[in-house]
Amino acid sequence: MKRTGHLMEAIANPENLRLAFWKAARGKRSRPDCRRFQAGLDVNLGCLREQLLAGEVPLGQYRQFKVFDPKERTIRVAGFRERVMHHALMNHCEPILDRAAVFDSYACRKGKGRLAAIDRALGFARRYGWFLKMDVRKYFDSVDHATLMELLERKFKDPTLLSLFARIVASHGGEAGRGLPIGNLTSQHFANYYLAPLDRFLKERWRRRAYVRYMDDLVVWGHSTGELCEIRDQVQRFLAFELKLELKPVGINRTALGMDFLGFRLYQDRVKLSRRSKLRFARKFRRYERSWREGRWTELQLQQRMQALLAFVVEADSVGFRRRVLERFGMVANGLLPRETWRQLEQQRQELPLGEPQQQQAGQSQQQPGLPPSACPSSTLAPDGAPVDPAAIPSRGSCLLRANTKVPPGAGSGAGSSIESSGRRPLCAGSAPIDESPGTPPATKLDEKI
Repeated sequence: MKRTGHLMEAIANPENLRLAFWKAARGKRSRPDCRRFQAGLDVNLGCLREQLLAGEVPLGQYRQFKVFDPKERTIRVAGFRERVMHHALMNHCEPILDRAAVFDSYACRKGKGRLAAIDRALGFARRYGWFLKMDVRKYFDSVDHATLMELLERKFKDPTLLSLFARIVASHGGEAGRGLPIGNLTSQHFANYYLAPLDRFLKERWRRRAYVRYMDDLVVWGHSTGELCEIRDQVQRFLAFELKLELKPVGINRTALGMDFLGFRLYQDRVKLSRRSKLRFARKFRRYERSWREGRWTELQLQQRMQALLAFVVEADSVGFRRRVLERFGMVANGLLPRETWRQLEQQRQELPLGEPQQQQAGQSQQQPGLPPSACPSSTLAPDGAPVDPAAIPSRGSCLLRANTKVPPGAGSGAGSSIESSGRRPLCAGSAPIDESPGTPPATKLDEKI
């Protein structure tokens, strides 16, 4: 077995540390810890380089909090300096760990991901009549430190690097000798690599071609319940004796009846949202709208969160569900096509004759003064004049939210003064002002149809 050594010099290379800083700072440039680190970038990276070579990087200064969606988890977020170190490590260690993975492992790998796992699982569901779905109980909290370090020693032989890995793993702070801190970049790759022996066990010893794993969610397909029961027993024994893990109650069923996997409900001919995903979407939709109405969020913040929320559900066959949610909570389609805002503004600029910005284009209906664009009949027309319903945006497409404001292109969302003066609210994909008249009963529970 060939092991890789002499990595600490490459990890502590100044160019690698600069690349790690760039990755760690993506989307976080405005945060105080990132700005402080960037203010003395050369000095901070030089100090980090010396600590890496000496094996004395300070670890374990986590910011801890809990999340309850979809289940309770304790998240430990490292400081910015430590996150730079994690990226520097994975720049060189990730390709080595990736080579140990089988083709059908889809978590934390370039070119893979959740959607690729869904497509692969859908292909197997069309070819096999039965499935076996397995999930490890409290996976991140149950990873055995000694077993993980034995697996890492099979790939790396640098004593300084292995000592640093051991310190990162031991910084979990939970049960002694077990667990990985959720929130670290290294924890994601270590957790995915920890189950690589199970992938080899199923693929090479049991010759299971119809197998997909996304982190600790495993699915095996077969033609009968007998063979799947045998696989279940073998997996339980392997996890207990080799990896010191325990499975949750497993499920064996017909693929024609559907299977919950990664937030979706997979059938042989279609992909729908799972019941839990529907409830989460409706609950978050209402909470986001309420946060904007109460002034806690700006229009830009509402758009960003709505965009991420809709990006998940459009991957499934969810047109009818989205329309019911919009209607149930007082939302009406705004008639915008799913395209980027800057393209819409650029198209409108090109259509207007030069020097006549107020000239009305042919085919556009007259907008009455004082009414918002959503009240104009032409706002629900496509370029060819046909009505458009954003709730009917086709699945597996992009969905971008647009604010109904008078902010010029390139400008961010301003202060709340523009909202108060115009009296308008942002139009998300399939949204319009909520009717808050006194006779409207509050929506307290998701409709049973949803």
